[in-house]
Amino acid sequence: MTARWEVVPPLLLALVVIVVVARAFGLLARRLGQPAVIGEILGGILLGPTLFGGALTRAVFPAEIRPTLATVANVGVVLFMFLVGRELDRDLLRGQGRIAASVSLSAIALPFALGAVLAWYLLGNHPAGNRLAFVLFLGTAMSITAFPVLARILTDKGLLRTPIGGLALACASVDDVLAWTLLAVVAALAGAGSVPWQVLLVVPFALVLLLAVRPLLARAARRVTRAGRAVRIAGPLAVGAGLWASAYATELMGLHLIFGAFLFGAVVPRGDGPLLSERVVTWMRTACAVLLLPVFFVVAGIKVNLSSLDGRLIGELALILLVAIGGKCVGAYTGARLNGIRARHSAVLAILMNTRGLTELIVLTVGLQLGVLDTGMYSLMVVMALVTTAMAGILLPFVYPERLVRRDREPRLPAASPEAVP
Repeated sequence: MTARWEVVPPLLLALVVIVVVARAFGLLARRLGQPAVIGEILGGILLGPTLFGGALTRAVFPAEIRPTLATVANVGVVLFMFLVGRELDRDLLRGQGRIAASVSLSAIALPFALGAVLAWYLLGNHPAGNRLAFVLFLGTAMSITAFPVLARILTDKGLLRTPIGGLALACASVDDVLAWTLLAVVAALAGAGSVPWQVLLVVPFALVLLLAVRPLLARAARRVTRAGRAVRIAGPLAVGAGLWASAYATELMGLHLIFGAFLFGAVVPRGDGPLLSERVVTWMRTACAVLLLPVFFVVAGIKVNLSSLDGRLIGELALILLVAIGGKCVGAYTGARLNGIRARHSAVLAILMNTRGLTELIVLTVGLQLGVLDTGMYSLMVVMALVTTAMAGILLPFVYPERLVRRDREPRLPAASPEAVP
C-alpha cells in the first residue's frame, strides 16, 4: 500500500505539467490560426524523448507512473470516441447523401491505394510480422479525415453555415464511418493473424444497437425527461453502463474498444428528451479537453522519437507526405468535380478532407499497440498528421478568401441543397 501511495506525488506533478503544457501550446496554436489540437500534440511530442535524449521524459514521467497515465489516456480516447459518435449528424446527409458518399469514396479509395503501394516499399526498412496487416493499416491511416477537428476549423473560419462547409461535414461523417470500418478489419487481422470469426459479430451487434437499443434509449429518454430529479440521474448512469458494455463487447470480438464506444455514441439519442443533458455533455467535453486528451497526447508523444532523423527517414517522410496529401486532395477534388462542384469549392473540400489531427493520432496509437507499426514509422506518421492538419489553416485563406465566405453565408444559398455548392 505504501508503495502505491509513493507514486501519487510524481503522478500529480506529471498531470500538472501535462495540463500547463497543453494549455500553453494550444493557446499558441490558436494565436497562429491553427486548431488547439496542433499545439497540444506538439507539446506532447516535445515532452517525449525527441529533446534532451529523453532526460526530460524520465524526470517528469518516471516508469512507475506511466501505466496509470496510459489508463487515463485510454479512458480519454474512449470518451472522445463516444462523443464523436454522438455528434455524427445524419441530417447532414439529407439532400446531399449521394454527393457526400461519392466524394467520400473517392477521398478514401485513392489514398488507400497509394498508401498500400507505399507500404510494400517501406516494408524493406520497417519489417512487420504481419505484412498484409501493415499494408492495409498504412492504406487506412492515409484515408483518415478528422471529423471533430474539421468541425472546429469550419467554426473558426466561419465556414460552418456555408454550403461547402455543410458538405464537408457530411463527407467527413461518411469518411469516418468507412475508415473506422477498415480499421476494425485491420485490427482484427493484426490481432489474430487472420480475421477471426468473432469479428463477424460486429455486423449484427451494430444492427442490434441501431434497431433495438436506439429506440429503447429514445423511449427511456422521454420518460426520464418527465420524471423527477432522482430518476434523471439514472440517465447518465445508464449511458455510462451502455458505453462500458459496448466497448467491452467489441474488445471481446477481437476489435479495439474504441469501436464500441463510437458505435454506442452514434445510437444515443439527441434533441428532445436526451438521456444526457447538455450540462453533462459539456462536462464530458471539458474533461476530455482539459485533462484526458492532453494525457493521451503525452502518452502518444513519449513514443515519438525524432532525434534520430537521418537522410533515409527524411526521404520516407517526404514520400508519406506526398502520398497522404496527394492521395487525399486529388481524390476529394476529383470526386467533387465529377459531381459538378465548382473548381474553387472542390479545392476547399480537398483541403478540408486532408485534415487528420487527433483522429489520426488515435489510429496510429492503435497500430502501435497492435504491433503493426514500429516506433520509427509511428513517429513519421505522427509528423504527417500534424502537417496535414496545419495545412488547412494555412491554405484556406488563399483558396477561399473571407469575402467569398461572407457571400456564401447569405440566405439566398440554401445550406442543405447540393445545387448551391456547384
